[in-house]
Amino acid sequence: MSMHKPFATTLDVGSSLANHTGSWRTERPVYVDRLPPCNHACPAGEDIQGWLFHAESGNYEKAWRALTENNPLPAIMGRVCYHPCESACNRGQLDAAVGINSVERFLGDEAIKRGWAFAKPTMNSGKRVLVVGAGPSGLSAAYHLARLGHTVEIQEAGPFAGGMMRFGIPKYRLPRDVLDAEVQRILDLGVTLKLNTKVANIEDSLKAGSFDAAFLAVGAHIGKRAFIPAADATKIVDAISVLRSMEGEEKPMLGRRVVVYGGGNTAIDVARTVKRLGGEPLIVYRRTRDKAPAHDFEIEEALQEGVMIKWLSTIKQAGEGNITVEKMALDEKGFPQPTGEFETLEADSVVLALGQDVDLSLLDGVPGLEIKDGTVQVGPNMMTGRAGIFAGGDMVPSERTVTVGVGHGKKAARHIDAWLRSETYAPEPKHEIAGFERLNTWYYHDAPKTVRPMLDIIRRQSSFDEVQGGLDETNALFEARRCLSCGNCFECDNCYGVCPDNAVIKLGPGKRFQFNYDYCKGCGLCVAECPCGAIRMEAEEI
Repeated sequence: MSMHKPFATTLDVGSSLANHTGSWRTERPVYVDRLPPCNHACPAGEDIQGWLFHAESGNYEKAWRALTENNPLPAIMGRVCYHPCESACNRGQLDAAVGINSVERFLGDEAIKRGWAFAKPTMNSGKRVLVVGAGPSGLSAAYHLARLGHTVEIQEAGPFAGGMMRFGIPKYRLPRDVLDAEVQRILDLGVTLKLNTKVANIEDSLKAGSFDAAFLAVGAHIGKRAFIPAADATKIVDAISVLRSMEGEEKPMLGRRVVVYGGGNTAIDVARTVKRLGGEPLIVYRRTRDKAPAHDFEIEEALQEGVMIKWLSTIKQAGEGNITVEKMALDEKGFPQPTGEFETLEADSVVLALGQDVDLSLLDGVPGLEIKDGTVQVGPNMMTGRAGIFAGGDMVPSERTVTVGVGHGKKAARHIDAWLRSETYAPEPKHEIAGFERLNTWYYHDAPKTVRPMLDIIRRQSSFDEVQGGLDETNALFEARRCLSCGNCFECDNCYGVCPDNAVIKLGPGKRFQFNYDYCKGCGLCVAECPCGAIRMEAEEI
């Protein structure tokens, strides 16, 4: 009887596998991480796909902690952010975008409910930073600076923290208990907040508090005016002062018939506020609905609540108890032109919602500062022309949203931290974007988007209760699981299963895979079958 082992198990030198069939290759597959389009579109720089991954695993605290690495205000942002991430979401080309904003709100609310707190900083740099303004940008900067070990003091001119989140966004969109809870969590890190403290001159304030640097985040609180010939008895006020007065004991006295002049989100907010106060609001806007700066869903909600809108109209003059409007008509280029056709409408007051300016008087006399078109010019590191003074949010040229403000605060904090250490902060280069064409959408199940519940129309018209509800745990989990994980391996095992050469090695849960190039022949089947576009073919070096 022969003592030789069966041939299949000998595989001695000279047998076929020892010849490394991978040497036949002209291209090799490589695992890559691509940038999900949602992350790329987020003005706050959130790792959206990263925290969604934890949310879809049901680990909500880990998801919240991953989210708040970049944005300390998720319960606020889950209500007031206009979610550009969802417009960019690849799933939108498949059925409907992932409800990222809904899941963010769920995580933010869950954190408040369960009392999750930020980890206290373990080191102290000995450096002091002054933050001017307790709006979204100032709060974000304070949060990130505190976590980096600096002593932070916020000086706020108003009686409460929140800035335009409190004085520009009505309660039906952002309940104040939510705002207060997320502000308090930042203060609990050791950040000092001084209210009713208006910085009149930034240089004086820096010296008085022995600060090493400052971040200016003064919001755009001054309503722009327009010249409207008016009778003495006509009440003309600006939109921001109306919204600000809603935070006090005395509600604004506007009368029953209120004309709101403008087409932005602030105009919509004022009109919806007037409706809840029992008035009859009419928005007058010089252009058409599709050209209005307000978001279309805000316009739609206002119309549902009974707000009247007069498009293609301008106010020519205000009389006692009425206004005269001129009808406009679009020219061949689509611009509104006066028609000479007038109409008189009843009005007890006119609210101007024509945009806002920033009070820049605190910068008077500061050498090196450049102010252009009502904004402070800053460099790529958010620093003004005066060393050590940085600025962001509404003060600098940019889109004026809460999310942009939060992003500015984070970016500035990183540059301030580097500047205080006599270094330069350089963000890591971004990966290429994972476009829809990278995906194999056949792999994913159909999963309809979960729509957030809305308050019934009667209560919306008569109370300041929150208009839009949140998702419950089941809905939030389902919504998070709709994420396609664009551009980043989620260990589906497809490459492992389809490789004809057994050249894919599983490294264990959470560790992904690697290729055994000794046996990979470069057929590209793994690339073709990867659902999320996390593998690419690269030419072999000869």
